[in-house]
Amino acid sequence: MGSNDFINNYLTPVISVPEQKLISPEMFVGIVISRYRLQLTRLYNLGARKIVVVNVGPIGCIPYQRDSNPAAGDNCVDLANQLARLFNTQLKSLVTELSTDLQGSQFAYADVYHIVDDILQNFISYGFENANSACCHLAGRFGGLIPCGGPSKVCGDRSKYVFWDAYHPSDASNVIIARRLLDGDSNDITPINIRQLVGL
Repeated sequence: MGSNDFINNYLTPVISVPEQKLISPEMFVGIVISRYRLQLTRLYNLGARKIVVVNVGPIGCIPYQRDSNPAAGDNCVDLANQLARLFNTQLKSLVTELSTDLQGSQFAYADVYHIVDDILQNFISYGFENANSACCHLAGRFGGLIPCGGPSKVCGDRSKYVFWDAYHPSDASNVIIARRLLDGDSNDITPINIRQLVGL
C-alpha cells in the first residue's frame, strides 16, 4: 500500500469528488488500514518475520498534486498531506499492534514522510536546486500534468531535482531516502533501522 492508493483513488481529480462527499478521509483511511492489516498478516502467515513497513510520503508536494490543485499556489496541497499524515498515524499504530500480536515478528516502521519532508524543507543543503518540479516533464507549471514519456523534456542535471517525474522522487532523492532507512535513527525508522533488522 502506498501513495498510489490515495492518488489513483481518493485524490483523483474530478472523478473522486462524489467519493469524497460520501466517504470522509477518516473512513477512507480506516478502510485502507484494515486492508493493510490483512495483507501484513498474510505475509506473516506465509513465513515473513522481518518486515519493513513504509509510510506514505508528503504526496501533496509531488508535481502531479501541485498541478492538479492550482489554488495551492507554490505550496503543497493540504488535503493530500493531511490524508497522508492521518494514514501514517494509524499505520504506525498498526505496526505496533502487529509487532505485539504476531509472535516472533519484527516490524520496522519507515517514516518516509519525515525524510522527504526534510529533503523538501532543506533541499539546498542536500545539493538540490529544484524541490517542486519534475525533471522529466511535458505539461503543467510543475511538470505534473502528463506522465513522463516519449515526447517529454528532461532537465539538464537530474541530480539537482528532488522529483524525477510527476509522481516519483529522483534517483538522487532515493539515495538519501535509502541511506536514512538503512542506517538512520529513530526519527527515520523505528524501532530499529534496516541494517539492524537484517542483523537480527
